[in-house]
Amino acid sequence: MAQTDFDSSWATTTGEFFKDSFILQGQEGNPADILPVLEVSTSSLCQKSNIPKPPPFPRASFGRVNFPKRVKGCSYVSKETKDMWENLFKEAYGADVHVLTEVKAIIPAHSNVLGMASPVLRNLLQQAKVKDGVQYIKIPGVPSEAVYAFIRFLYSSCYEQEEMKKFVLHLLVLSHSFSLPSLKRVCINLLEQAWLTTENAIDVLQLARKCDAPRLSLICVRLIVKNFKTISATEGWKVMKRTDPALEQELLEAVVEADSKKQERLKKIEEKKMYLQLNQAMEALLHICKDGCRTIGPRDKVLKGSQVACGFPACKGVETLVRHFSSCKIRVPGGCIHCKRMWQLLELHSRICNQPDFCKVPLCRHFKEKMQHQSKNDEAKWNLLVSKVKAAKTMSKPSLTGRPGFLQPNPFRL
Repeated sequence: MAQTDFDSSWATTTGEFFKDSFILQGQEGNPADILPVLEVSTSSLCQKSNIPKPPPFPRASFGRVNFPKRVKGCSYVSKETKDMWENLFKEAYGADVHVLTEVKAIIPAHSNVLGMASPVLRNLLQQAKVKDGVQYIKIPGVPSEAVYAFIRFLYSSCYEQEEMKKFVLHLLVLSHSFSLPSLKRVCINLLEQAWLTTENAIDVLQLARKCDAPRLSLICVRLIVKNFKTISATEGWKVMKRTDPALEQELLEAVVEADSKKQERLKKIEEKKMYLQLNQAMEALLHICKDGCRTIGPRDKVLKGSQVACGFPACKGVETLVRHFSSCKIRVPGGCIHCKRMWQLLELHSRICNQPDFCKVPLCRHFKEKMQHQSKNDEAKWNLLVSKVKAAKTMSKPSLTGRPGFLQPNPFRL
């Protein structure tokens, strides 16, 4: 807040004038019409403009009917149908493919089913070796149980909850590698909703980026930033730090940026609270000087001295400040911090007040005259403060009115 220099002798005389302006009793401190749309028949247009009538539509032919490629309609998959596909996979009836896993385990399957479910598997089958009428393909790098759950999903889109939870990361990689969007969506949704933890956040983030899952990747980054202290101590972070230092640097920058935004957001909240409190102090000061409140007010008012709570949140603090200012022996702006607040409060009021000739706040007109002799730098600071206080008043009307106690303790209270 801008500083104001005062002469000590002037401060003493104005203080006496300020003290004489108050009575200080013993207490301290419908819908719119719619125009109808005019429709003109084609026959009337033809008659008026002499345009010949168009030829009739061709008659229906009994030739070949071209049906649309995609028939729109309802779909229902019964339990019996799912059970049939499950049994086809488990019993391997008519299987002509053997899927080899990392540990040389064999999972029988059907080439037609694999080829229709995944274009990548179709290409593998076209290049697969054939022995005794059976094609052999290999899916390495993942546990046999994960391959089994993957092939089963190709048949019936079913899975066991425990198996999915145990091999969800492996199935995410398989679904991306073999271009199976339905399984990929299942894995991503389960990770986003329930199975993403501080322990696996780093692993999931790395796989999400490699498997083209941007939403899952963003959720992982947010979790890491929010729980950085815990996640940075996990084994996944230590491995990532050695193998992918670029990712570590990116995450550290994200943590710093999030912390800076949080501090900036908190700073803005505190500033808004301060400007709102200043506005409330302006209202309380005008209330005391114009109408009076309980045991303090102008000399032309009869005070009742009631103990009913005042409707102005800052009234008690401003009242205490006025009492101190009227009796302080120093009263020099640089000598007493409480008097300094009172001087600043009075000058801020004078800059907001539009009727200095009729205002009952002490020294209002004097500060109006003093503004003309201030430097441009001080004037700019005061104008900025006045604009922010007025903006806080405008923003507080719909949400904070009628909510006493929402703000922090008033800064003007002694």
